[in-house]
Amino acid sequence: MNKNIAILQGGDSSEYIISEKSAKEIYLHLKKAGLSPYRIRVRNGKWTYLPEKGDNKELDLNDFSLKINNGEKILFDYAFIIIHGTPGEDGKIQALLEMHNIPYNTSGILSSALSFNKFACKVFLKNKNILTPESFLYRKGDEIDIEKIIAKTGLPCFIKPNNGGSSFGISKVSLNEDIEGGIIEALKEDSEVIIESFVKGIELSCGHLKTHSEELIFPVTEIIPKNEFFDFEAKYKKGMSDEITPARISEDIKNQAQSLASKIYDDLNCRGIVRIDFILKGNQLYFLELNSVPGMSKESIIPKQIRALGLKVEDVLLKIINDSVN
Repeated sequence: MNKNIAILQGGDSSEYIISEKSAKEIYLHLKKAGLSPYRIRVRNGKWTYLPEKGDNKELDLNDFSLKINNGEKILFDYAFIIIHGTPGEDGKIQALLEMHNIPYNTSGILSSALSFNKFACKVFLKNKNILTPESFLYRKGDEIDIEKIIAKTGLPCFIKPNNGGSSFGISKVSLNEDIEGGIIEALKEDSEVIIESFVKGIELSCGHLKTHSEELIFPVTEIIPKNEFFDFEAKYKKGMSDEITPARISEDIKNQAQSLASKIYDDLNCRGIVRIDFILKGNQLYFLELNSVPGMSKESIIPKQIRALGLKVEDVLLKIINDSVN
């Protein structure tokens, strides 16, 4: 199957560098799978083809085509979105691709937008009887009412950008006087801030993929950060966290986590690979967040879970692509 695949990487968030790393790995896996991948950097309104050799070229967004160095015009059969954050994880690129009738690997427009907004996602899932830590939404320009925040979330609490990943602009706060500083830090990444109750327990992560013909539930990973929480350094600096796959949990808890991940996947109408994060307190699982475009770099959790399942990453990527391209 010699299909032209546009790997969309980069983006406008602080997670840009992780997207670039993920895209390099995806490129290699798709080459191994016998496809024709083209890396396209989407950043600051520009869509730039990054060839292995030769000059960079701009993608023509009128028909989503590319003219390469020999003048050949390339049309794409599929787009593989590996942008963490906006515009790849919030439904914007999905909308553009749908206008061009180009299939892609992630959840659809509405599902992407909903899961990207942490507060809205938590409210939606609470109505589906999913347990999740209490949270408070702050919007830029609102009065910072410390008493009202603490009444909702208690202390300690986490302060995070509401729209985006949890690698940048996140802080754990234990004192009243540190809340305002945490909000200011999060506002560097987003105009909305979510303040969330701290739940002490074991952090777990479960990858999930459903196609029309099968369901792949990846092994559960136990995350033990060397820092106070699983921040950017703990995620991506070697030796700053232990990620144990499969997690050191009972068979019953493992089944609960995988079953709950499957339910959340369906409730949010997800597509492609997602990663769902939980906190296990006692025998109760608390939903933290869903990553609709999880990292695929060498340091990322999902590739490790795929290998632990006894599969090759390129074979799983082919399953996703074949699900919507004949």
